[in-house]
Amino acid sequence: MSWLVLGLARSGEAAAAALERAGTEDERLLDAVETVIKSPGVPGEAPLVTAARARGIPVWSEVELGSRLLRNPIVGVTGTNGKTTTSELLGVMLGAPVAGNVGRALTDLDGQVAPERFVVCEVSSFQLEDVHEFRPRVAVLLNLEPDHLDRHGSLDAYRDAKLRIFENQGEGDTAVLPRGFSEVPGGAARVEFDAADPLPAEPRIPGAHNRENAAAAAAAARALGVDASRIAEALRTFPGVAHRLEPVAEAGGVRYINDSKATNTAAAKRAVAAFDAPLHMILGGRGKGESYTELALDLAGRARRAYLIGETAADLATALELAGVDHELSGDLETAVRSAARNARPGDVVLLAPASASYDQFRDFEERGDAFRRLAQELTA
Repeated sequence: MSWLVLGLARSGEAAAAALERAGTEDERLLDAVETVIKSPGVPGEAPLVTAARARGIPVWSEVELGSRLLRNPIVGVTGTNGKTTTSELLGVMLGAPVAGNVGRALTDLDGQVAPERFVVCEVSSFQLEDVHEFRPRVAVLLNLEPDHLDRHGSLDAYRDAKLRIFENQGEGDTAVLPRGFSEVPGGAARVEFDAADPLPAEPRIPGAHNRENAAAAAAAARALGVDASRIAEALRTFPGVAHRLEPVAEAGGVRYINDSKATNTAAAKRAVAAFDAPLHMILGGRGKGESYTELALDLAGRARRAYLIGETAADLATALELAGVDHELSGDLETAVRSAARNARPGDVVLLAPASASYDQFRDFEERGDAFRRLAQELTA
């Protein structure tokens, strides 16, 4: 079989390597290929993708390819926010490797994991657009809030992409859903969770949203027969992951918190709610077609000042002005951190929760978070 791997970011490179190991070739012309493996960053309207579909050539995500190559049972995790934290926590509970949207491609695990072991796979809406037979033994939906509307075009299209995680499930599979969520495609057993669910231990990671993530992970683990003591140990010891409410420095009594993964307004609002201290908010980047009005209202009375960077700075400024939130146009991250450091008082928190993507000034949210960590730590030198 001939393959075309379209988009050579992490998942594309991993898919190409996996196909090479399997003895296939990476062809460059559609008339020589039978299947296209599309990286999640490549939109469905890209000319080669459109042409492939017009010719009846299947288009797969790297996750689809990985799930076909691996013989392992898969636990899939999706949702607007909290995917990586929940996936990594589940990995600890199950003693399982974690792959997918977390940064390690699913195809990287081909031949590396004993076939009876579970694999936890974080799955984005971009990856779910191009699944066909992907069937997690347990599929988790954490939440659904507006995100990536610049890519999907509408909330309904985004929702439809997310719900594809369930579409191939059947008897013997489990769908883990927020309590009261009405739609479940497929024939899986239904398990619900809520942030207020009793847990065998309270999670170490802070924030009401992280308790909700912990409840989802615990529900999935219980569905797979993991005992309460193992779930409790994971909850007590799991420290969280980088760029998600990550404490990175303390200088002059001011805490610096890196939540660079808060790339939409819902995530930024959850970060704000995690702190009682006065906030100095660093906001901005590349927009996703969202309104900033609700976030600005949440910051009224909570934020001493907001520091605005990137392409969305003007839109954020308008929303903050209407909400009566003090703010300044910092332009770039370094200027924002240094200005926040001058203005913050002992007991305050400087919080990077940009409510925007990073691609205008950084390669990705990790590079942005790493830069914030470095700038904050330089203040203590």
